[in-house]
Amino acid sequence: MTDYKPVLQDNGSSAQAQRPVWVWLRDALHITHHSMAVFGLVLVIVVAVVMIKPSWRYTAETQLLGWLLDRQSFVLDSTPLDRVVAVDPNELPENQALVTEWLSRKYRVAREPMSAIVSEAYSYGKEIGVDPKLILSVMAMESRFNPYAASPVGAQGLMQVMTRVHTDKFEDFGGTLAAFDPLSNLRVGAMVLRDAIKRSGSVEGGLRLYVGAVQTDGSSYIMRVLSEQERLMRVAQGQRVPFSTPKPSTSIDAPEPEAEVEATPTASPDTAQKTPPKVASAS
Repeated sequence: MTDYKPVLQDNGSSAQAQRPVWVWLRDALHITHHSMAVFGLVLVIVVAVVMIKPSWRYTAETQLLGWLLDRQSFVLDSTPLDRVVAVDPNELPENQALVTEWLSRKYRVAREPMSAIVSEAYSYGKEIGVDPKLILSVMAMESRFNPYAASPVGAQGLMQVMTRVHTDKFEDFGGTLAAFDPLSNLRVGAMVLRDAIKRSGSVEGGLRLYVGAVQTDGSSYIMRVLSEQERLMRVAQGQRVPFSTPKPSTSIDAPEPEAEVEATPTASPDTAQKTPPKVASAS
């Protein structure tokens, strides 16, 4: 017996080592088949339990939805923004390109973001019935195209909108922080300007309401805005127009000198005479 067992073990090992490949594949398939059957059975049990217990299903759906939203947020945060506040000046119509070039040189703002502002002023101005060159002129007087300008009385952004007064107008743009988004501020400011013009019955009266002049009649501010608008009209027609150096509204009655040189880049928002009651009534 002691001589017989080793022979059997050796024969068994040799036979196992010499098994054909197809036998191995058959055994693997057999194991996989049983594994899939077990997985399917577990899946059926889980589905049945979820159908019986709606609360469990709701919990599972909520957790899955949360995971998907988190994943979507991660993907969005990992990709470049779709909305870039810059436009190639070469893609603008000729009149807008001329206005962009002139404003860019005068206020020392890069042509690409200025192109986006000019394009938006023309598009939205046409939509609401306000001359885009008037919108751009108000912007020039108010902030000198500084989208982060702010005044002590609460006027903010390109068009120095009184954010706390016009909170409702910023709701469609995501809240009052949109005051520092150039295009959002442009739209809200243009709406306030349109409403002021309608209320007063004239562009001059609308500008007076917009600036909120209380210590003066606002004539100096109105004159500067309309002068800038007239210059932009000539620029859009292809005329050679000299630059000017508008004074900030803190000295609203100061005269506006004409010059052939570019304006200084220092922002000087036109906000000293703004008061919440006046601007609020324009909305």
